[in-house]
Amino acid sequence: MNRFPQMNEETLRNLKRVIDDAFREFTRSYGAMIEGFFDPLRQMLVQAERLMLGMPWPLVLLIVGALAWAGSRSLRLTAASVLTLAAIGYFGMWEDTMRTIAMILVCTLVAIVVGIPLGILMARSNRVQSGMNPVLDVMQTMPSFVYLIPVVMLLGIGRVAGMIAVVVYALPPIVRLTNLGVREVDREVIEAADAFGSSAWQKLWNVQLPLALPTIMAGVNQTIMMALAMVVIASMIGVQGLGQPVLRAISNQYFTLGVFNGFAIVGIAIIFDRISQAFGRRLQKHRGGIDA
Repeated sequence: MNRFPQMNEETLRNLKRVIDDAFREFTRSYGAMIEGFFDPLRQMLVQAERLMLGMPWPLVLLIVGALAWAGSRSLRLTAASVLTLAAIGYFGMWEDTMRTIAMILVCTLVAIVVGIPLGILMARSNRVQSGMNPVLDVMQTMPSFVYLIPVVMLLGIGRVAGMIAVVVYALPPIVRLTNLGVREVDREVIEAADAFGSSAWQKLWNVQLPLALPTIMAGVNQTIMMALAMVVIASMIGVQGLGQPVLRAISNQYFTLGVFNGFAIVGIAIIFDRISQAFGRRLQKHRGGIDA
């Protein structure tokens, strides 16, 4: 009586075998084509890594400081961002950090390019929103290790597989918050745009997106944080950067190596988080000034 009624073991085993065989056949038939489709992403990541690694370190610190100042107008945040990155480099993690930053920048860009149009589509159609919400729920709740299985089977070990896994894991926040931001635009503003004869494209580009931008920036922030959270897991399939030393430390029980690189990931996360939040607050103030 305590045993839950379940499918016959042989039937379950046969079902799993059918699904596995079908996926393997799909991989054999279309794996090369899918790999070719994603090759531009690999080239983008290679070029981003070359740029970050080839850039003089004072210039990198200057750019980070300039971004922090442009977003916050705070000397404290600017100095903290620069000093955090300088400390990471001082402890011998500069190259891995640049590779990680390149990975995060490319993955975030891909997530934005894919996620914002999907969010707009959801905002314009309740039917699309109803269909997309369960997909986004699965993407957000699926254990991150599970993403690696189909991606590796399709694309093999390497950068592209890691990028796809990171993008899939980090995509839901930008989609959801774009949808939320566009839907939250005041009806009266939309009606005013209609009264002036704005087309659907003009209304979206000149009214809805500017007013939704602070919420969209919050989505970008969350996407960056989730991409960074996936860095260590993606290192299991060949993604270079700070995740690989952490993985090596776990495998070989190197306490200091793991802690140092873990703190480096935390430092990058804090820098990205504070700068993107600062830009979001500036956009919020700007919108407040317009609404007033």
